Amino acid sequence: MSEVIIPQDRTRAVGGVKRDYQGKEKMGDSRPIKDTPRNAYTSMFEGFRDELDEHHDRRMKIGKVSRDVTALSKKIIFSLQRVRKLNQPIPPRIQKDIDDRLKEISELLATVEGDVAGMNRYRYPLICLEEFVEAISFSHYLQHQKIMTPAQAQESLPVNIALTPSDYVFGIFDLTGEMMRFATAITALSGSMPGTGTDGSEDSRTILTDMQEVSSMLQICPTLGGKPGTYSKKLSIMIEQVCKVERLGYGITVRGNERPKGWMPDLNEAGGVDKDQEDVSME
Repeated sequence: MSEVIIPQDRTRAVGGVKRDYQGKEKMGDSRPIKDTPRNAYTSMFEGFRDELDEHHDRRMKIGKVSRDVTALSKKIIFSLQRVRKLNQPIPPRIQKDIDDRLKEISELLATVEGDVAGMNRYRYPLICLEEFVEAISFSHYLQHQKIMTPAQAQESLPVNIALTPSDYVFGIFDLTGEMMRFATAITALSGSMPGTGTDGSEDSRTILTDMQEVSSMLQICPTLGGKPGTYSKKLSIMIEQVCKVERLGYGITVRGNERPKGWMPDLNEAGGVDKDQEDVSME
């Protein structure tokens, strides 16, 4: 059995200083208090304590950075929704705003780059990367009318942090919601579905066609990480968003001439949902 070592008495308890309800130190009891006995296992458990403290501090730090990056990514999306033309360069004023936000994101992610290296990348979830993928893929789509590939998304990440498959796929799920909002706004302003090519030609492709293709691919994609049911919930929301744009296209085609300029479609009519629930919590 290990030898028990009793250290010298000290005037302060190991637990710290006693304080009253106002936070002031209690000075009444100055009697010496015996320290806790130590043995051969004490240092081992102190190491466990320090490791757990470090783990919780790292998790809190990553969580705060993740929330800040999520907020900045949403601001990028809000800026991109001011774009009015598809398959065109982003206007300089909006691009400058996006570049400023991306610089802030880079600075924030750089502070946790070492904390999520190696196996820690899967130990500490970075939910913000889903929102980041949504923002940069929306920017890419507006400029090229193409969905960003996983390799392109990884290259767009300003720090050396690996994107997981679920980060990319869930970001694309959320992208369909921004495509739906963009299609609604532009259709109301122009009276036609945004896209490229001439109607009826082989190269004609609208945002609705792109959303239908993305929806078809994600529906046959194997279920990825996250809480049970998260993938299926995001999938059902995406399908509903595609249906909303389809109803919008049908309305423009069938009754477009009867509607005044600037008419805004009611996306909740006939089979819609009461509320768009695009963002599904992953925490």
